[in-house]
Amino acid sequence: MAGEEKREVLRETGQSASGPPLLILTGPTAVGKTALSISLAKAVGGEIISADSMQVYKHMNIGSAKITKQEMQGVTHHLLDILEPWEDFNVVTFQRRCKEAIAGIYGRGNLPILVGGTGFYIQAVLRDIAFTENEDDVAYRRELEQFAEKNGDVALHEKLQQVDAASAEAIPPGNQKRVIRALEYFHLTGEPISLHNERERQRPDAYNACYFVLTDARTALYERIEKRVDEMMSQGLVAEVQALKDMGCRRGQTAMQGLGYKEILDYLDGIGTLEEAVNRIKQETRHFAKRQLTWFRRERDVVWLDRSQYSGKSREQQDACMLEVMLQVAREKGIIE
Repeated sequence: MAGEEKREVLRETGQSASGPPLLILTGPTAVGKTALSISLAKAVGGEIISADSMQVYKHMNIGSAKITKQEMQGVTHHLLDILEPWEDFNVVTFQRRCKEAIAGIYGRGNLPILVGGTGFYIQAVLRDIAFTENEDDVAYRRELEQFAEKNGDVALHEKLQQVDAASAEAIPPGNQKRVIRALEYFHLTGEPISLHNERERQRPDAYNACYFVLTDARTALYERIEKRVDEMMSQGLVAEVQALKDMGCRRGQTAMQGLGYKEILDYLDGIGTLEEAVNRIKQETRHFAKRQLTWFRRERDVVWLDRSQYSGKSREQQDACMLEVMLQVAREKGIIE
């Protein structure tokens, strides 16, 4: 990309250079964020904070596509392997732990880089969203959980559709905890949580941030998803889920709602064949990638990095081109020299 084109990309973000520096690299699952994030961290003296709701869990390496020590290439990573799989994890906890990590990174004179595909987690940090911890109704939550146990996730999701169609579109039926949270919020406030989220989306940024979204042509992305799932199976995803089950993990827990885990858990519980489980993982992962892209398109002040613009190049050459763009944008925002 020529210098003038890079400046035009920056002008479109419309942000002023205010607040502490932060780099963000996100995008749909399987798009290839990991390798690019390592190159970025090495180029700017950065430390990476994982913005992934599943990679926080120990013993969950294959299904979460967790980065390996070798792939890290010496770059410091945060918020990986910090919880046991039976422990709960949510956006409030992530925001707190992320802020702690960011403070430590600044203290070491390094640049924090938020990397991952959980858009709401990124938004919570970037906009410093204020979460009200007292918005809680344990009795109503348990009532919804019992309803789901008796009638199934689809019936529970239909309840959400009736009061908050926007949230029902954004949250899949299989994500029981988020469906219940949205219903609980409506029960407590009388307002759809989608309206609350939209207000929070308009909050000013708390950082002088470069918000990069990596994407690719849909056919290429879906091919990579298919390949990734096949690789997970050959690496031993079934054995990983069996080990988690042997530890006492069950589907209602946050960790076991992750893509790949709930489908294989069903198979191990005698629900369907392994082939059916794998096909469901692929299908649900494609749907998840589509929802991720929808989320990022609604975000403001983002710089899109599209692999399809470099389709004639190797993955390494694509990453090199996009890294050049990222560094130029970061320089123009005063984040790096």
